[in-house]
Amino acid sequence: MTEKTTLFDLSVVKKENIKTTLNEVFESLKVKGYNPKNQIIGYLMSGDANYISNFNNAREKILELDRAEILEYLLEESMK
Repeated sequence: MTEKTTLFDLSVVKKENIKTTLNEVFESLKVKGYNPKNQIIGYLMSGDANYISNFNNAREKILELDRAEILEYLLEESMK
Protein backbone atom coordinates (compact mmCIF):
# COMPACT_ATOMS: atom_id res chain seq x y z
CA MET A 1 0.00 0.00 0.00
CA THR A 2 1.46 3.32 -1.05
CA GLU A 3 0.43 6.34 0.96
CA LYS A 4 1.16 9.81 -0.31
CA THR A 5 1.98 12.42 2.28
CA THR A 6 0.48 15.84 1.72
CA LEU A 7 2.88 18.67 2.42
CA PHE A 8 1.63 21.66 4.35
CA ASP A 9 3.28 24.95 3.53
CA LEU A 10 2.69 27.49 6.30
CA SER A 11 4.14 30.33 4.21
CA VAL A 12 1.31 29.94 1.69
CA VAL A 13 -1.26 30.17 4.48
CA LYS A 14 0.45 33.26 5.93
CA LYS A 15 0.53 34.99 2.55
CA GLU A 16 -3.14 34.24 1.93
CA ASN A 17 -4.01 35.56 5.40
CA ILE A 18 -2.10 38.78 4.74
CA LYS A 19 -3.77 39.21 1.36
CA THR A 20 -7.25 38.64 2.77
CA THR A 21 -6.68 40.96 5.72
CA LEU A 22 -5.27 43.76 3.56
CA ASN A 23 -8.25 43.49 1.21
CA GLU A 24 -10.70 43.62 4.12
CA VAL A 25 -8.95 46.61 5.70
CA PHE A 26 -8.72 48.36 2.32
CA GLU A 27 -12.47 47.94 1.72
CA SER A 28 -13.35 49.10 5.24
CA LEU A 29 -11.27 52.25 4.85
CA LYS A 30 -12.78 52.93 1.43
CA VAL A 31 -16.34 52.57 2.78
CA LYS A 32 -15.54 55.08 5.53
CA GLY A 33 -14.32 57.58 2.93
CA TYR A 34 -10.59 57.35 3.58
CA ASN A 35 -7.88 56.91 0.97
CA PRO A 36 -6.98 53.30 1.81
CA LYS A 37 -3.53 53.39 0.21
CA ASN A 38 -2.47 56.46 2.17
CA GLN A 39 -3.87 55.12 5.44
CA ILE A 40 -2.23 51.71 5.12
CA ILE A 41 1.10 53.24 4.09
CA GLY A 42 0.90 55.63 7.04
CA TYR A 43 0.37 52.69 9.37
CA LEU A 44 3.14 50.59 7.84
CA MET A 45 5.67 53.42 7.97
CA SER A 46 4.86 54.72 11.44
CA GLY A 47 3.42 51.76 13.30
CA ASP A 48 0.62 54.05 14.51
CA ALA A 49 -2.57 51.98 14.36
CA ASN A 50 -4.65 55.17 14.47
CA TYR A 51 -4.19 55.37 10.70
CA ILE A 52 -6.61 52.43 10.48
CA SER A 53 -10.28 52.91 11.31
CA ASN A 54 -12.04 50.69 13.83
CA PHE A 55 -14.86 50.23 11.29
CA ASN A 56 -15.52 46.51 10.67
CA ASN A 57 -12.70 45.71 13.13
CA ALA A 58 -10.17 46.83 10.51
CA ARG A 59 -7.65 48.03 13.10
CA GLU A 60 -7.88 44.84 15.11
CA LYS A 61 -7.44 42.75 11.95
CA ILE A 62 -4.33 44.56 10.74
CA LEU A 63 -2.78 44.50 14.22
CA GLU A 64 -2.93 40.70 14.15
CA LEU A 65 -0.32 40.79 11.38
CA ASP A 66 3.35 41.60 11.74
CA ARG A 67 4.20 44.82 9.87
CA ALA A 68 7.45 43.36 8.56
CA GLU A 69 5.58 40.37 7.12
CA ILE A 70 3.08 42.71 5.43
CA LEU A 71 5.95 44.65 3.86
CA GLU A 72 7.66 41.44 2.78
CA TYR A 73 4.43 40.22 1.19
CA LEU A 74 3.89 43.51 -0.64
CA LEU A 75 7.48 43.52 -1.92
CA GLU A 76 7.21 39.93 -3.15
CA GLU A 77 3.93 40.70 -4.90
CA SER A 78 5.34 43.80 -6.57
CA MET A 79 8.32 41.84 -7.90
CA LYS A 80 6.17 39.29 -9.75
